[in-house]
Amino acid sequence: MNNSKIIEGVLRIAVSAEFIGHGVFAYQGKEEWLAWFPHFGITNMDIALQLMALVGIMDIALGILILVRPVRILILWMALWAVWAALVRPIVGDPIWDFVERGANWGAPLALFLLYGWPRSFKEWFYK
Repeated sequence: MNNSKIIEGVLRIAVSAEFIGHGVFAYQGKEEWLAWFPHFGITNMDIALQLMALVGIMDIALGILILVRPVRILILWMALWAVWAALVRPIVGDPIWDFVERGANWGAPLALFLLYGWPRSFKEWFYK
């Protein structure tokens, strides 16, 4: 097995673990995260819980998919989504270090995307 296959496997497992873990927290309605919704104009906690459950299901599905069949466009989405999730912390008043600390959360999917390479055709966006 060559190094790039080992690196790919490690990154896929890391990205999967991050998304499944965060997805479970979101699906469970993690209290700390619920407190952020009013910062974005969502004050109805029932709606916030429903949104978190949907995000949780999406994250868990992406975490499983990355193990089964990596898809470039979804991997790029995962990197962008993870950047946003990390940026939320300083936006809601947490220290910037909460964003810095989560660099691996978006860095791992971005590294995996770059390992596969930028798609050369529309079709390549939908497989690795």
